[in-house]
Amino acid sequence: MTFLIAGATGTVGSEIVRRLAAAGHPVRALTRDARRARPGLPEGAEAVQGDLTDPESVAPHLEGVDGLHLITFGGDDHAPLETGPRLVALAQEAGVRRVTVLSDFYEGGVQEALRASALTWTFLNPVEFMANLLEHAEEIRAEGVMRVSRDHPSAMVHEADIAAVAVAALTEDGHGGQAYLISGPEALTPEDQAARLSAATGRTVTPVRLDPEENARRLRERGHDEEYVAFALDLAANPPEVGGRVQDTVPRVTGRSGRTLAQWAAEHAAEFTG
Repeated sequence: MTFLIAGATGTVGSEIVRRLAAAGHPVRALTRDARRARPGLPEGAEAVQGDLTDPESVAPHLEGVDGLHLITFGGDDHAPLETGPRLVALAQEAGVRRVTVLSDFYEGGVQEALRASALTWTFLNPVEFMANLLEHAEEIRAEGVMRVSRDHPSAMVHEADIAAVAVAALTEDGHGGQAYLISGPEALTPEDQAARLSAATGRTVTPVRLDPEENARRLRERGHDEEYVAFALDLAANPPEVGGRVQDTVPRVTGRSGRTLAQWAAEHAAEFTG
């Protein structure tokens, strides 16, 4: 089986590429800059150049592909994809059998096009990436604090577990038509998260709660527009209840327990202490 993986240099996409290649599958890693991506790919993976916002640039790479992994945004600004219908049509024309989509709780044009198609699709909806904690790496290194916008628990998930569910859906029967909500094995408050980081790094990490005004200022300083700031403030004040619930998706689909935040923190300790 041959696979085309969009977002192949991203947090989850790179792990999907690695897992498929390790299993001996030919993998085409779709990237907007194949020359830059090529050195970091595992043996058995080929960097191919294309842009999801330009479906015709993706079309040649779909030839002979059995499974396709998509993301729901494109371009430097990570804007929602408007080319979902054309991408899905091209996949059908090429004879693609299975499609996975990494997204969130809200379905957009890519998912709508797949639901209307004859393709076998699976949606992957992680509640929150453990990798999001890397946003705090600089302030943890400098000050030993992680500034957070909420105190609700999160059942955050390891990127390798998201990838494992994706690979199962791409290579095995029985996952078609599923919208998998994917969580880690624990629901952790910011205090719990800081404790796991403290244990992994050997230094005290203290969570500091930002009020809405401070949070808005921080987001603007990071270059976010007002629409995103408003969205983030609402999410901090009214997080989806499902984000704090542990799901059984990872063990049910992969046959193994989900990775804990303690494991993730141990793997990434150097990024918080270097």
